This record gives sequence, C-alpha cells and structure tokens, in this order.
Amino acid sequence: MTLNEQHSSEWFTRAQAAIPGGVNSPVRAYGSVGGVPPFLASGKGAFVTDIDGNEYLDMVCGWGPMLLGHGHPEVIGAVQEAVSRGLSFGASSTVEVELAEEIARRVEPIEQVRLVSTGTEATMTAIRLARGYTGRDLVVKFAGCYHGHSDGLLAAAGSGLATLALPGSAGVPEAITSQTIVVPYNDLDAVRAVFAEHPGKVAAVITEAAPANMGIVEPDAGFNRSLAEIVHEHGALLICDEVLTGFRTGPAGWWGEEQSGRSLGGPEVSGGWTADIYTFGKVIGGGMPVAALGSTREIMAKLAPQGPVYQAGTLSGNPIAVTAGLATMRLADAGVYEAVDAAANSIAGMVCSAFDEVGLAYSMQRVGNLFSFAFGDGEALGWTGTKGGPRNEAEVKKQETWRYPAFFHAMLEGGVSLPPSAFEAWFCSAEHGDRAMERMEAALPAAARAAAAATAA
Repeated sequence: MTLNEQHSSEWFTRAQAAIPGGVNSPVRAYGSVGGVPPFLASGKGAFVTDIDGNEYLDMVCGWGPMLLGHGHPEVIGAVQEAVSRGLSFGASSTVEVELAEEIARRVEPIEQVRLVSTGTEATMTAIRLARGYTGRDLVVKFAGCYHGHSDGLLAAAGSGLATLALPGSAGVPEAITSQTIVVPYNDLDAVRAVFAEHPGKVAAVITEAAPANMGIVEPDAGFNRSLAEIVHEHGALLICDEVLTGFRTGPAGWWGEEQSGRSLGGPEVSGGWTADIYTFGKVIGGGMPVAALGSTREIMAKLAPQGPVYQAGTLSGNPIAVTAGLATMRLADAGVYEAVDAAANSIAGMVCSAFDEVGLAYSMQRVGNLFSFAFGDGEALGWTGTKGGPRNEAEVKKQETWRYPAFFHAMLEGGVSLPPSAFEAWFCSAEHGDRAMERMEAALPAAARAAAAATAA
C-alpha cells in the first residue's frame, strides 16, 4: 500500500513547534527509524487508523496495556458509565479498592497495594520504600533494564562490576546516581560482588521480572530464584518490576509463569521464589494512567499515612482510570491469555519463516507472549543466550540495528505498525485474529527482503 502522510506530516511540524521534539515520549519521534510518525485517530480490535485514513495492524498495543485489543465494548461501557458520575474527586472510591484486591488476588505474595499513576511513580516509590524499610541507601539495577525515568534509575554503568554508577541523562546529578550500582543482566557473580564490596549498605536490587526494554532478554533458568536467594541472604529487598510483564505474560505476570513452570527450566528450577516489592502498570490501567506497587502488610506499613515513607498523588486511584483497569483485569480470563499466546505463536512463526526464506541471520527473543528479533549471526557476535541470542545489554547492542529501519518502513507500507525501535518488544492482543494474520503474512515477504538488502551506514 502507498501511505498517505499529508496530515500526519503537517501535524508533526505543528507539534515540533509546540512540544519538544514534537512528542511527549521520545520513542514516538521515530528517531531510531526515521520518517514521519503517524498521528493516530482511532483503534478497534487489533487495528489502528491514523488521521490520513491509513489502517495498520497494531503490534504496539499502547506499549502493552491493550491486552483485550482497542475499544473493547465492555471496557468502554464501564468507562462511559464512570465518566457520567464525574471525572475526579481527590477522594477514595470503591473501585480503587476493588482493583487493589484484584491485583493481590492474582499475585499471592502481595497483601496490600498502593495505586499511583505511572510506572515511573511505582518504581520510584518502591525504591524509596525499600530504603525506608531497610535503613540503607544503595540500590542495584541491571544494565538494559528500564524502570522509568526517575533520577536514581537513569544510571549508566560504571567502570567495574561493583562500582557506583554515573548519570545516564543530562540533568541527573552524579550525587544521586552514585547511590545506584549497575551490573550486567543474568550475571549472578556480579551481584555477589556488589554485596561483598558494599556489606550492609544495599537496600534493594531491582530487576524486570523478564527484561523487555532492550528487546526481550530471557532470564537464565533459575536466575530470578537465585537472585532472590542472594538478596535475602544479605538482608536486602528484591523489587520485581512487572510494569510491562505484569498480567500480560500471564494471569499472575512473569512471576506467576515461573512458579507455574511455563518458563525456562520449569518450576523446580525457576519457581519457588518471591520478591519483596512488586510494581505494575500498563494492563492494570487498560490503556489509562494507572500503576501500582504491592508487598506484604509489614513492608507497606512503612508508607504514609501509616509510616514515615512519604508518597502522595492527586490523581492516584482516579475513578475513570481504575474503572478501565478493573474492567480489563476482570475480562482477562484464561481464554484471553490463550488467544494472546496463540497470536504470538503465529506471528512470531511467520516472521521467522520470512527471515529464513531470505537467509537473514537473526535471533528470536521471547518470554511468554512477548517477543522481539535481534538481527545478526549470534555465533559471530558472541551471543551467549541459551537459545543462541543475546543475554545482556552488551550483547544486545552488538546486533545489526541498521537493518531495522528498512524492515520497519516496509512493514508500515504493508499496513503493519511495529515498535519504532529495534530495542522494544512486540505486543499482541486477544483480537489479533484471522484478519491480523492475513495482514502480517502479506506484509512480511517484502519487509524481510528489505531487511536482508539493508547496508550499514
């Protein structure tokens, strides 16, 4: 298909005059792939339509929350009813209690939940809570795992495994990131080295339950379990960031998948562990701004107004947003997860077949129904993952990212909207059915050829 970009181009020019970079979140600017980002007007099921009338199969799904697809009638109906009663009260509502109960019901270690508006707020509060609970200052994170844009978590790796981090963004003081230690993902020895180097000083280790912000990187078999053991041995807390994976990879998130045995290694290898604090977002808002953190009553008692760790938000538990989230969560039954998993199986298989057909070297990276692709010969690039793909950020960065823009734009021309970066996950919804498969199948051959023919700049 030939895309009409006239109105999107005009609005992007207008946006650049009014908004820094023309966008309110950087990846939307298409900086990694080039071109004009489409301005979307509507979404229905697995498809979105831009202001120029172009329809795309949506493999972004709002960056995760649209588990049920766009415009689910029951979610929309619940939100419309809630809107009719008022937009915001700055006071408690029954729906926020029900959403907190639903989260705790699905993730067995959680006894209490605090609702916030964004994943960044959730992880920022989790870090503050861990420090307040332990009385310690240092936090350990893994390179390539993204936990929002709060200052302390925008940290770049230092020069050694157990050294303190440097600012990863302008405007972040070194004094703040110096309280964060960054180590390679899937490297338990690096974690042990941190605790040996800083005894009694580490408040928490924060990790994505399964990394999905450098593309997908699967945890080694038993990695989360062993990590929890190391952290608890040294009296620190483990923060499990499920903002992206929570209630998308399964009814209890990736933590639940590891306990059930549906992850690498089975329950006897990868199960049998709990985190101390869990963070959630995306799906729990159903496309609206809702996030949360949850833990035991003992730990959560440190939060204000019960305890000394302060956190507040005028729009936390907004009645419209939590209504969308609760409706989504209640509709996300076994049939929904089966449909999302089936769609992921079909689409991932189609992409692999298209790449194989043109002789393109790649690795498919996958955890549950989340997947991504890394271009390149894994053996030549030194990838060490169990399935031959990259297993940490340093290996991820070795991929042939210069192939992705050609692939991305060929897919866009074929009516498929992919994440506009090689370092993002692909998302499916329960509405990715036959028409979605037909659109994907039609777009892939030309896109695979474009990726294979691409050359490095």
